[in-house]
Amino acid sequence: MLSRRWTAILVILLFSVSGMAQAQSNAPSEVPDFNITRLSQDPYWLKLGHYLPALRYQYKSTIDSDSFFLSPNGKFDPQQELVATIAALYQSEPSKRQIMRCTFPARFTWLEQQLGHAAPKLLCAELNKWQQAMAPDQLTLVFPTAFMNNPSSMFGHTLLRVDALNQNKNSELVAYAINFAAQPQTDDNAALYAFKGIVGSYPGRFTVMPYYKKVREYNDIESRDIWEYPLRFTHGEVQRVLLHLWELEQAEFDYYFLDENCSYQLLALLQLANQDLDLVSQFPYAATPSDTVKALVDANLTAPPAYRAAFGTRLLHESDSVDERIYAATRRLKDEGIYPTSDEFSPNERAAILEFAYEWLNFELYDEGLARNITAKQLTKILIARSQLDAPSPFSDVPKPHTSPDQGHGSARLGLARQMNQDRRHVTEFEWRPSYHDLYDALPGFIPGAKISFGDLGVTLDDKGVSRLDHWYIVDAMALAPSNRVFDSLAWNVKFGFDRPDISNRHRLFINTGVGKAWGRADDLHIYGLISGEINQGPLTDYQWVAGIGTRMGMLYSLSEGHRIGLEGDWLRLLSDDVLSRSSVKATWNWSITTNTALRSEMGYRHWYGEEMIGKITAYVYY
Repeated sequence: MLSRRWTAILVILLFSVSGMAQAQSNAPSEVPDFNITRLSQDPYWLKLGHYLPALRYQYKSTIDSDSFFLSPNGKFDPQQELVATIAALYQSEPSKRQIMRCTFPARFTWLEQQLGHAAPKLLCAELNKWQQAMAPDQLTLVFPTAFMNNPSSMFGHTLLRVDALNQNKNSELVAYAINFAAQPQTDDNAALYAFKGIVGSYPGRFTVMPYYKKVREYNDIESRDIWEYPLRFTHGEVQRVLLHLWELEQAEFDYYFLDENCSYQLLALLQLANQDLDLVSQFPYAATPSDTVKALVDANLTAPPAYRAAFGTRLLHESDSVDERIYAATRRLKDEGIYPTSDEFSPNERAAILEFAYEWLNFELYDEGLARNITAKQLTKILIARSQLDAPSPFSDVPKPHTSPDQGHGSARLGLARQMNQDRRHVTEFEWRPSYHDLYDALPGFIPGAKISFGDLGVTLDDKGVSRLDHWYIVDAMALAPSNRVFDSLAWNVKFGFDRPDISNRHRLFINTGVGKAWGRADDLHIYGLISGEINQGPLTDYQWVAGIGTRMGMLYSLSEGHRIGLEGDWLRLLSDDVLSRSSVKATWNWSITTNTALRSEMGYRHWYGEEMIGKITAYVYY
């Protein structure tokens, strides 16, 4: 046994060691010796601050909220922001130090790695609770296809889904989604919304929500097909992305419709996965969602995509699968509540009627805003009737399209044309279209019957060396969704810009809009007719504002996947004493030689201040 003397000495030593440890834990934190100059130019630090090279400054962050930066000049100076970050994360006050580390966990983790330390364990209650709720294992890039009736979604949209470990097809709807979108403060109409989106008047923010809400919005309410691309990220890379997402909770961006949009900001987030990943530098001017998907596919960061057919796609598939007799019975059930009888229909036919009626009525519930209580009771009755039938479903799954959005043509286009004019000099034309798709471009990967063109520019050089700006169509959009026996769709167009449409080569500024109907199949024979309105101003109209009203009709037909032909006529009654009307007709044949090359020939007649015939052949390259 120890004597009392040695026992007392041992107790004193234990208390001394304990006191030294307590004193050390309360001691001021020493700021590590970082190489500030080198680290402030490190690509990963620049990605953490969303810094890009700028004209007036060496760098400028795309983040516009002051609360994200710790230095007063942090938006423009990555070195000052790094100094302020180190001071905050390694300050002497333990409670304040902990708050900053939990606010900026991605910055702190990266700085610790620069010191050669293992990834730190972050003792942050709210962050840990957030991570446990999402249970992240993998990420999936989600691409809802274009929605023509919403300016912010005319090119499609991208978002992320956070996939948990052992997640399956049935449980993925309750996973979490990461979305970046504009946050309008007012209820602006579509035109004002588009304008503000172009000039960056809306703030944009990242939000996290259940994935089923986005599926309901895109797949059901807006009837947009969804493509889901699993990302080839390791678990550690997923964690790095989500740590930075946590930091972005207090970040606000100016939302720009064409460049700093949802797809661009998602790429900026995803490139935080590892040190060497650079995604946003490919999109200095515009970032269309389909092009950003291609960038990830080309970088071998995605697995083959899954396809989720939209509500409307499923309904059209079922409509195409039934004959007129089943269709008529389905309509009676949906509209009048008259159920098919066993005397008139076989069990398989009754199953088709009940399933088709359920899908159709459910679609109208979302699309037309039917009274939910009444419609829900009707849907329940149909389901009960179907459950009492011992017959398999007569409908097959919607077939997956052969071409996913990443396999379509590039959204930008260069063209070299030769135009032959009847009564003026022949010209060579150079064309450039920043984005996106017209009615004659190759259809695979795009929505049939939709045209979305921004900034279409043409410059001509005649045979005597005289060059002119021939046209600049700022916006040229057209939606020709065909009406059929389940959908009564509205066709429309809007186009405005600058061109030289008459024999004298005088120019005009104009805006043209139209509304009407389309019939047939957008990927086969497609016919449309619109009532048009137009306003012109410029030398062509002696600088007078001249309005007109008229018609526009056309036909499109796909000879095969690579060949599209069309015929379009246009007549406009101008409200002017000098010129009573304007008319034109044009035939077009487009041959898509490969995915990103095409040859297009056009023959046309037009009459405005004179008559002329025009022939044109153009070679296109998409990128």
